[in-house]
Amino acid sequence: MQWRSLVLGLLLLRLGLQALLALLPALAPGLCLRRRFPFPFPPPPAALSPPGAGPSHWGSLLRRGGGAAAAVGAGDEYERRYSGAFPPQLRARLRDAARGMFVFGYDSYMQHAFPRDELDPLHCRGRGPDRHDPSNLNINDVLGNYSLTLIDALDTLAVMGNSSEFQKAVKLVIDTVSFDKDSTVQVFEATIRVLGSLLSAHIIITDAKQPFGDMTIKDYDNELLHMAHDLAVRLLPAFENTKTGIPYPRVNLKKGVPPDSNNETCTAGAGSLLVEFGILSRLLGDSTFEWVARRAVKALWSLRNNNTGLLGNVVNIQTGHWVGKQSGLGAGSDSFYEYLLKSYILFGEKEDLEMFNDAYRNIQNHLRRGREACNEGEGDPPLYVNVNMFTGQLMNTWIDSLQAFFPGLQVLIGDVEDAICLHAFYYAIWKRYGALPERYNWQLQAPDVPFYPLRPELVESTYLLYQATKNPFYLHVGMDILQSLEKYTKAKCGYATLHHVVEKTKEDRMESFFLSETCKYLYLLFDEENPLHKSGNKYMFTTEGHIVSVDERFRNSLWQDILPEEDSAEKIKPNELKAVNFSSNCNRVPDERRYLLPLKSNYMRQIDRMVGLI
Repeated sequence: MQWRSLVLGLLLLRLGLQALLALLPALAPGLCLRRRFPFPFPPPPAALSPPGAGPSHWGSLLRRGGGAAAAVGAGDEYERRYSGAFPPQLRARLRDAARGMFVFGYDSYMQHAFPRDELDPLHCRGRGPDRHDPSNLNINDVLGNYSLTLIDALDTLAVMGNSSEFQKAVKLVIDTVSFDKDSTVQVFEATIRVLGSLLSAHIIITDAKQPFGDMTIKDYDNELLHMAHDLAVRLLPAFENTKTGIPYPRVNLKKGVPPDSNNETCTAGAGSLLVEFGILSRLLGDSTFEWVARRAVKALWSLRNNNTGLLGNVVNIQTGHWVGKQSGLGAGSDSFYEYLLKSYILFGEKEDLEMFNDAYRNIQNHLRRGREACNEGEGDPPLYVNVNMFTGQLMNTWIDSLQAFFPGLQVLIGDVEDAICLHAFYYAIWKRYGALPERYNWQLQAPDVPFYPLRPELVESTYLLYQATKNPFYLHVGMDILQSLEKYTKAKCGYATLHHVVEKTKEDRMESFFLSETCKYLYLLFDEENPLHKSGNKYMFTTEGHIVSVDERFRNSLWQDILPEEDSAEKIKPNELKAVNFSSNCNRVPDERRYLLPLKSNYMRQIDRMVGLI
């Protein structure tokens, strides 16, 4: 067949190139090494495995039927490990392993923790708000005494095709969950984890096409939508009595904003509510929720620095003064940029895209360091650093694990080449520790904050890069991540936070996003035939990994008061909107690179040296 001839031709071309490179061994180090990294060449391929991981459980499958992989032979160690076709039987086993990971965590929560918010996987018990210590914001910002983990996991059940458990879980939520609680929660966390999941599950239930199987609920009367409305109404007091329109960070679900509430909030927390609030408004035909969320975004946008165009990470909601002057892509800023783009994708308001494009341009001008091109030239690989919003000068030498979402966002706008480089940097850190430390100091080549709470951002970017490129390299990355999670975080009753990524000690906590995001993205990475990829529907992921359909009803508002007439943003036409995180619409890397490394091996080696892996 024609495609077989094409593949054979590509393999012969690669062998020829490898033979040529073998004659010029001295050229590679000169292209990629800087004075800062005077290290010898890496050890044999076994050293590329996660530390302590031993031989791959899947090695036999990789050696059988490897197609192009087998043809690489004695070439570069990166080529040997990552290039070539990925056997379908291995992919199916990894898909089942990802589903098994979710099932173990979910079943453990239901058995040992429900109806409490989270599972303590070491002691096999539930966890709720810390009533004895209201200042314990790490717990109380998230846990509201409303069965958080069950709610957050709803659409993962649907994506995995488990209709019976999805229906059972929805009925449990309807019958047992109430938001009439004396709980003070963070507006951002309640919005993305709870409100977003309720809306996603409602959309799945009411979808006439039912792409994931029969997820309908007998006698369903929009209960999840009503619950989402009830929760959002309880969050609205956060937007009152603020001089800037930027909301308070926390609200009590019974009593409103606490009297001693903090007037300082982070950019991401206040500016990442528009997707969920906008969906709710458009489903209800009530502009209130989208209006307050959009007002907050505009207020933050108006506070950017006139010279750099950058925003800080902490602002006073009454004065509009920046308390935190750091501008970066991680904690405190990340999802603000994400939701500028995703609001445009979902609602079609051109103003949102214009803000995103402006922000992205300023990020490139002031935060990006390293060589201009990802896959060619000399110099350090591209990296986005933390700078002072007023001057653009470097503020510190650490990056945090939340920033690993950014390559996925770059995929959505078609900047795939740059995404490849940044993703490779975070993957190198993962290879070194078998996890991502919460903060990593790239100058010291060591963690600044060494815990890992099962975050999904690297898996998310891996999934989106695979959808954009179809390069099997990203399946290998997913396999490494899955193996590390099984090896280092699996506990008696679920999966546990790593207290220290070097020592591999555990903390007794399994955050809800492990089921809603980490397991979901891993599963979808290996499930090529999932209805989300094949049904013809267009989907977008919220910042909590909840799926929402991109369709006409969210691009048509029933009111005119969201934007003043003179500022009314032009909407894109429905046929112009693409589900840009959907494989059939991505701006892909050329097909001829499909079975080559996405990043040349000398640049991959350079990054591995930079993080102290070799």
